[in-house]
Amino acid sequence: MNHLPERKILSLPAVYPCEAISPDTLLSSLISLCHEILAKRVSGLYPIHRGAILEAIREVGLLSNFFEEVYECGFGDFPESAVVCLSELHFALQKLGFLLHDCSRKGARFWILMRSDLVLSEFRVQIRSIATALDVLPLEFINISPEAKELVRLLSMQAWTVEIELSKCDDLAIRTVRSVLNQFKRGINPDPVDLKRVLDHLQIQSWSDCDDELSFLEQELFSHIEEGHNNEVPFLGSLTGFMLYCRVVIFNSVDFKRVERKEPTTRATSIDWLSPDGLQCPISLELMTDPVTVSSGQTYDRASIKKWIKSGCLTCPVTGKMLTSTELVPNLAVRRLVEQYCHRNDILIAEPSTKHRRTVDKTDVPFCVASAGAIRLAVSFLVCKLSKGGTQERRKAIYEMRKLSKSNNFHRACLVEADAVPWLLYVLSSSGPFIQDNAVAVLLNLSKHPSGRKAIFESGGIGLIIDIIKYGLKVEAKQNAAAVLFYLSSVEDYRVEIGKISEAVPTLVELLRNGMYRGKKNAAVSLFGLLESPENHPKVISAGAIPVLVSLLKCERSDIVYDSVAILEKIAERPEGTIQIIKSAAIARVVDVLGSSTSRSGKEHCVSLLLFLCKNGGHTVVSQLGRMPSLMVELYRLVTEGTADAGKKARSILDLIHNHNEADYPVVVLPIQIHDRVIHAL
Repeated sequence: MNHLPERKILSLPAVYPCEAISPDTLLSSLISLCHEILAKRVSGLYPIHRGAILEAIREVGLLSNFFEEVYECGFGDFPESAVVCLSELHFALQKLGFLLHDCSRKGARFWILMRSDLVLSEFRVQIRSIATALDVLPLEFINISPEAKELVRLLSMQAWTVEIELSKCDDLAIRTVRSVLNQFKRGINPDPVDLKRVLDHLQIQSWSDCDDELSFLEQELFSHIEEGHNNEVPFLGSLTGFMLYCRVVIFNSVDFKRVERKEPTTRATSIDWLSPDGLQCPISLELMTDPVTVSSGQTYDRASIKKWIKSGCLTCPVTGKMLTSTELVPNLAVRRLVEQYCHRNDILIAEPSTKHRRTVDKTDVPFCVASAGAIRLAVSFLVCKLSKGGTQERRKAIYEMRKLSKSNNFHRACLVEADAVPWLLYVLSSSGPFIQDNAVAVLLNLSKHPSGRKAIFESGGIGLIIDIIKYGLKVEAKQNAAAVLFYLSSVEDYRVEIGKISEAVPTLVELLRNGMYRGKKNAAVSLFGLLESPENHPKVISAGAIPVLVSLLKCERSDIVYDSVAILEKIAERPEGTIQIIKSAAIARVVDVLGSSTSRSGKEHCVSLLLFLCKNGGHTVVSQLGRMPSLMVELYRLVTEGTADAGKKARSILDLIHNHNEADYPVVVLPIQIHDRVIHAL
């Protein structure tokens, strides 16, 4: 996984040396700085802007020799003005080092090329800064040879007069890119020779190299969107479209071994010490999938602390200190720990809408006309390969579709419009495990889009999806197929049709019973979706879902437990569901979950389920609950500390229990005569 860089590209955060720095310390630092820069002078690191880079490195080499001679000759009465000039050189060299690093950064070469105006401007500024500092350097007070002094004067003169301009090769590559983008706008496939020329110039030699460039561009694109710099979005969108088209069309194979190395990994020892409690938000008590730090130094989940602040609370919930700022700073360290923990424990983690992270809701429309044209052409190419290509071509096409559809709604819409769905359904049963697994993953991504759900349904895909849950060649394919049913069940007509297929509900119940974690999770949410239609309630009950759900209330994974409670709550809404839940001896387990739960939503589902059981189960259930002292404690706690909805439901249960007790044990009222007046005493 590509982590976010600590420094934004072309930001050059140099720091002036402190005023009290000694000459020997300053010179030692300058020499080290020059050596670091010179270590990067391998020509292969710089496929573009070579003229400016070589000039900068040449000047750094000469400065390094000068600094070393000054250091060797001693300082004597080193004037303060010389220290100031050397500090200016230190500042300029820091910036130059950052600039050279950015120009050699693999994955950012295309951006550097297309931002040549900014890059070359920075080179001019830093080289002129070196010239300015050398001009005012009091050489007459520095103990070095006359030849060295003359070299400094010559270097200053050259730094003022050198021309930092765009090379002919870079200019040709830029003009080629602009020509291709114009073709994309008109819906014309560009000449692959032109694309290959640009890629060769940038030394982008493989699918993975191209993917690195695309990842960087997408990161920059969504960073600008989050920061509100919308004027840059069309430009970055066009570059993204160009590189995506190149990845799809130019490179015929994917280096899957290298791709796997880029996926998130977790060393066994890295989080052995970690308790999940430390990754929970102090407010919601849920895993912090989007951790942010407030001014007090405490970390919370973004949604929870934003809700806290929006409600008018301007203190830190943990420390009670007044927040000096409402700024929320993403905590990447905690985010990575959460990712490691979830990866280690096979827990699905939702993508947060944080800065630098892709937000699907911002991809409903293309970022520019050129980008839209490039995507449509690339998608058309992929569908053609999937429908007519050989095995290897299909493998690459379907993997590209998976990446394209992962988190971009416009890409999903383009795939649906290009009739990808019928071909994806076709290869489900006619191909090996790799193609089947990726085809299901693409269908899952498309099912998140309304047009994708419609295409799957109208193409007769429901039966095929159910077959994959039962007979899929890989566990991942079965799990993803269940998730497809969940998204389809969000449409009323579709969930009714799913319920009409005799194997649908029993297949989900079987996955819920025997599946791995993700299989259980996806089966649970799919069943919950199907229960939104009353017609499916008897089918879920007859398929034996209730005993399976009750058994899962003892599962070690709390989210599976809470999902099971939520489904039982849905089943208990109807009297026939309540009867079956009571027969399964679920009440005691639900009460145990209520007492042990640290999740507010989990507690709310439990108390809601108990209330339905009371209302539909009558005195038998109320009487059983009244004999559970631990339940009474939890109900009173919810009344005083729970959410408004949970407190209201807890109060309703308490009222039912109290009314039941009063009916069973009525209070005897005895009349007492006092001074010819009758009163009643309890």
